Amino acid sequence: MQTPIPDYLDELLDSLRGDTSGARAGYIPELANANPDLFAMAVTTATGSTYAAGDAQAEFSIQSISKPFAYAAAIMDRGLPTVLASIGVEPSGEAFNELSLEPGTNRPRNPMINAGAITAHGLLVGPDADPEARVDRALRLFSQLAGRQLRVDENVCVSELETADHNLAMAHMLRSYGILADDPHEVVTGYTRQCSILVTVTDLSMMAATLANGGVQPRTRERIMDPATARQVMSVMAVAGMYDGAGDWLTRVGIPAKSGVAGGLVGVLPDQVGIGAFSPRLDEHGNSQRAKRAFERLSSDMGMHLFAPSHGRLDVVGVQREGTREVFSLQGNVQFTAAAELLDLMAESTATGQVHVDISRVYSFTDVARRMTLEGLRRLRLDGRRVFLDDPLQALADPDLGDGTYPETP
Repeated sequence: MQTPIPDYLDELLDSLRGDTSGARAGYIPELANANPDLFAMAVTTATGSTYAAGDAQAEFSIQSISKPFAYAAAIMDRGLPTVLASIGVEPSGEAFNELSLEPGTNRPRNPMINAGAITAHGLLVGPDADPEARVDRALRLFSQLAGRQLRVDENVCVSELETADHNLAMAHMLRSYGILADDPHEVVTGYTRQCSILVTVTDLSMMAATLANGGVQPRTRERIMDPATARQVMSVMAVAGMYDGAGDWLTRVGIPAKSGVAGGLVGVLPDQVGIGAFSPRLDEHGNSQRAKRAFERLSSDMGMHLFAPSHGRLDVVGVQREGTREVFSLQGNVQFTAAAELLDLMAESTATGQVHVDISRVYSFTDVARRMTLEGLRRLRLDGRRVFLDDPLQALADPDLGDGTYPETP
């Protein structure tokens, strides 16, 4: 059988292709020429499985999505107390390009707005760092998080620098207040190169999944940052990642997220998934219109809301093969990630005999995990296999496979 998750993502994208509202970022010439019809999404679980749909191989510049990851690098390089001395963590309630400073301290209110992100870039590596070393630091970290070597799009960088007057003005103001220690032009140039790093939606989902995993890259298993840094970044994404719409986004969608004016959108759910989406047309807040709607669908369809009722961490115990008979075992409280891992194990199966799903040690399924598990059983039966379900605690009460029939009882 094939896991149904890519089918769901394909269906989700198809349902939103008709939305052609919004416009490309016309103030940056290279972005104004982007193909407006590109649309892609990828989801990576904390255990390293990636599911993608649409134009998932299309590269685009990371733009402001670089902000949370550069903030992580600044914390790793300089320590959280030093970073907090220069950048706050409060939502600004203002657009991304406003010079939003705290009264008294003159700190940028958070690292997700441009003033805070420029300051964060200036903190990379260490005091008096070489400008190229800061860019290299960001590029190396982003590549580690994505699990592949990334590169800077120099054409996008040049195009953005032609219209960087506002960022330069902010940098000079930050320098005048003593927040920015280095030459404003060098820092803005480096920050612009950081924003010009090319990524795909799969890269974004992997980068976010590393945050979700407490700093461990889910594919390479390398620890890239400590759990406290990952927690700090996710927290700031939750309260400030969507700028002046952050409160509405967090309450309604509930996925800590960060957008970029090239059309990218990244989101993270701790212990569960990292999500990347891309579509170049932007709404009035500078967020991708279709990517934003795709996140809304994930939240409503898949129960991916940070504050949705949760039943704790989940585990797939594994699979045992006894001749042509296979036993898939789960335990604990099953959410999306465990159900996805179960579907992957089922999809990898080459056996032709009976399938036994043992959930005798499962206490509950989230709604989406229930639907995913039952769909996997349905597909196995369509493959001609006899399906048995061991469920003494009735965790999957009324396990209708969608056609009025049920798995057999062992």
